[in-house]
This record gives sequence, C-alpha cells and structure tokens, in this order.
Amino acid sequence: MAQENLLYSKDHEWLRVEGGTVVVGVTDYAQHELGDVVYVDLPAVGKELKKGDPAANIESVKAVSDVYAPVSGKITEVNLNLNNTPELVNQEPFAGGWIFKISMTQASELQELMDAKKYEEYLKGIAGE
Repeated sequence: MAQENLLYSKDHEWLRVEGGTVVVGVTDYAQHELGDVVYVDLPAVGKELKKGDPAANIESVKAVSDVYAPVSGKITEVNLNLNNTPELVNQEPFAGGWIFKISMTQASELQELMDAKKYEEYLKGIAGE
C-alpha cells in the first residue's frame, strides 16, 4: 500500500521530501515484484543525476532492476546498511530499506510525481493489464 506522506514515480520509487533533500526508496509493490533482494548497488555520494537517470541497481533472485533518480540533483547520502542487509528493501521498503538521498536542483520536478491516491490508481491500472 502507498503511504500518504510520500510521493511516487511511475518507476515505483517513493520519495520523502525533507527540505531540499529527497529520500528515495522502492515501493512495497516494487519489492514484492522483485522478490528476495540479495544485493543493492548504491550510487556514489556526490554523483550528479538528472531526473530519470539510473541511480542504483537492485539485484534479486528474479532479476536486476534499475532504481532511477526521481528528481535531478546530487547524491548526498546512501544507505550503507544495505551492503550487509539488502533484505531491508523487502522487510522495510518505506523505512530502513531506503536507498539514497538526493539534494534537489529543480523542486518543480516534484509536481510531475504522484501522491498516494494517484499511485494506488496507477497500480490498479497495471493490475488490470
């Protein structure tokens, strides 16, 4: 289920806005589709990304999936806990399983994302395919 206080991308990333910084992770839907996560390839702190750029990789028993930058900016922090416990992405996708923080350069890009209600509707559209 989507959480009310977050924003969502069509690529199934969630974002929590904390001032000019955005915390990014993958949604419960995404972690469920991936299956058991066995490795997370984190981005480098200081890396500059444009919205839509691949930022990280999540390796699961099923596949390797990209995590995209939902906004443009610079990586300011990564979740080093995922190096030893990548399963946090499955266990706590909205808490301990966050992947990276990015300092936004264009806050207006947030307007292109979905709130929880719109994301739930988007998921229903996927399920109906």
